[in-house]
Amino acid sequence: MENKLNLTYITLNGYVEVEKYRYVYFVIIFTIYALVIFSNSTIVYLIVIHQSLHEPMYIFIAALLINSIFCSTTIYPKLLFDVLSEKQIISHTMCHFQFFFLHFRRFTFFLLAAMAYDRYVAICKPLQYQTIMGKTTVSIFLFIALLIPACHIAVPAIGSAEATLCNVNLKGIFCNNAIYTLQCVRSKLNTVFGVVSLIDLVILPMVFVVFTYTKIFIVSYQSGKEIRKKAAETCLPHLLVLINFSCLSIYDVSIARVESDFPKTARLIMTLQIVLYHPLFNPFIYGIKMKEISKQLKRFFSLQKKQCKVYMYI
Repeated sequence: MENKLNLTYITLNGYVEVEKYRYVYFVIIFTIYALVIFSNSTIVYLIVIHQSLHEPMYIFIAALLINSIFCSTTIYPKLLFDVLSEKQIISHTMCHFQFFFLHFRRFTFFLLAAMAYDRYVAICKPLQYQTIMGKTTVSIFLFIALLIPACHIAVPAIGSAEATLCNVNLKGIFCNNAIYTLQCVRSKLNTVFGVVSLIDLVILPMVFVVFTYTKIFIVSYQSGKEIRKKAAETCLPHLLVLINFSCLSIYDVSIARVESDFPKTARLIMTLQIVLYHPLFNPFIYGIKMKEISKQLKRFFSLQKKQCKVYMYI
């Protein structure tokens, strides 16, 4: 059997033809990719250069946006190449490489849990905030958020890479959990480890986040108006990102279980969320809803506008 996986493009009701609109799709995808890189990297850049944003919450946001850039880079260049190609193929090895790094985005839940704890300390224990949320604590949180998902994902990725394939037609435009549907025999190790990973990487961080925000809302409700306003301003963006990413994770888990029975329209919607909606959602939410980031964004674009006027005058 050839060591190639044929990636068929998802179509909306069968009316979209890649061959006919090849260069139009290329321009659209390239524009989206550029927008994803620009929007995420701009906020990361502002967090790095402005001392006022050198706080734990903004550091976690920067890590989250860097992860979006990395995951998008795993998808978009290959997608652009596929649009211009007669056949959309990817090697078995490269498919698992993409599978691993796409699933590495699951460390988002750990970052959201760290953000929730940061907000809990800031709102519920403000006098102890500087002591608890020091550089060491932030570094430990970031290290854990990177290490644990990497270890969890490495095992099923290696196991899948060595599995025998009985099918080479993958429904999708990149390698996700659907790769399990190509195997002749589903590995029991991967199944068990998948359940363990689901609990460790998704359920436990989500339970922690929900519990933490519940405590925050109880304390803020019992406090004054200013505390409630602060809680709403800083917690709402994180909750929106959590809900958005939770939907994405549910799809990732479901696609490997229901296999080909998953509706084509649902596949299309969730694929668009992965490649388009999710990478643009985070910088939009944090850029609009986070007061300090929004203020620095306005200053940044105002400065860029002035510089453009100067160059035009020269």
